Amino acid sequence: MSSIFSGELFEFLSDLAEHNDRDWFAENKPRYEANVLEPCLEFIRALGPALADVSPRFPAIAKKQGGSMFRIYRDTRFSKDKSPYKTHVGLQFRHELASRDVHAPGFYLHIEPGNVAVGAGMWHPESKALRRIRDRIVADSEGWSKVRAALDGAGLAFMGDSLKRPPKGFDKDHPHMEDLKRKDVAVHRKLTEEALTSDAAVETVATEFDKAQSLVRFLCESQDLPFV
Repeated sequence: MSSIFSGELFEFLSDLAEHNDRDWFAENKPRYEANVLEPCLEFIRALGPALADVSPRFPAIAKKQGGSMFRIYRDTRFSKDKSPYKTHVGLQFRHELASRDVHAPGFYLHIEPGNVAVGAGMWHPESKALRRIRDRIVADSEGWSKVRAALDGAGLAFMGDSLKRPPKGFDKDHPHMEDLKRKDVAVHRKLTEEALTSDAAVETVATEFDKAQSLVRFLCESQDLPFV
């Protein structure tokens, strides 16, 4: 397969970071559509079969709105930063039974100049969902140890926020206390821009998602969601 992404994607995002206003974006919208939007939709379509091999429960939906690609427009209603556009691209592949929940188990690709990364897990899960994850870690500590070993072996690092103290109701001496403190249960791995613009980008991303499947499977089970 020939490369889907090109260096022009990163050039556009760099230019957008310097000219983050509506007039500039309107003038350069053809660049956005040609170098960002359409390649992303093509990438999503191409990734679909490989992602289905990881788990058929995470569809790759190539739609301009309501699909696997986050909108470029920022929600500025509650932010001091009124910049109208994101300067990165996010592709998220959520569980089919929780497709409207950005906090549900899923896989993620972050595209930004100097910051390309794959991710997987649950980001900012709501309190009940987080409690179910913690309860499952306690109930299946051996299974969680195997998940951790697989992630460590694959070079996938945890990211996100954690509590400073043990969560209420949990043994402070539990061997997995550092994981029980997590408010985000997600991992990531950096990629190079060259990896994303190469002919093997789809295979590379699919392989990284496959390496994280033990975590996503564990999280799905904690939420009573099927993985296979």
